[in-house]
Amino acid sequence: MNTHRRHSASRFFSTLCFLTALMVPGLSPSLAIAGGKPGVVIQVSENDPAKWNLALNNAGNLIQALGGPDKVDIEIVAYGPGLAMLKADSVVGERLGVAVSDGIHLSACHNTMRAKHVEQRDLYLGVDVVPAGVLEIMQRQQGGWAYIRP
Repeated sequence: MNTHRRHSASRFFSTLCFLTALMVPGLSPSLAIAGGKPGVVIQVSENDPAKWNLALNNAGNLIQALGGPDKVDIEIVAYGPGLAMLKADSVVGERLGVAVSDGIHLSACHNTMRAKHVEQRDLYLGVDVVPAGVLEIMQRQQGGWAYIRP
């Protein structure tokens, strides 16, 4: 098995185990962060509606599995080519609106915005801008948030 397939299989298995543990009583890992609710950061760095739909499905499934949007903090961070899906004219725009109304935080990388000449007004309403997408993901992980990359 080549390195890419091995890495993808490992990532898939890790995500599957995490989600399974959330749904099986008695197996749930300690997800609370310093006495608060768990946090999950989802990376999307591809301009692919299928990846975005998968990320949005993962977020929605977590909300449902954990008992509602008030039980988990979820942030989807887009950078690189993935930024295109957060634009106001995105093909997944309708789903972004549902995500925002469900309490899912959508974050766009300012570095990518600057490189691609994208302004805040070009983004879907409700999208936040973070200084650097990779830094945002790193800081969330350091803060105890789970990391998912569909």
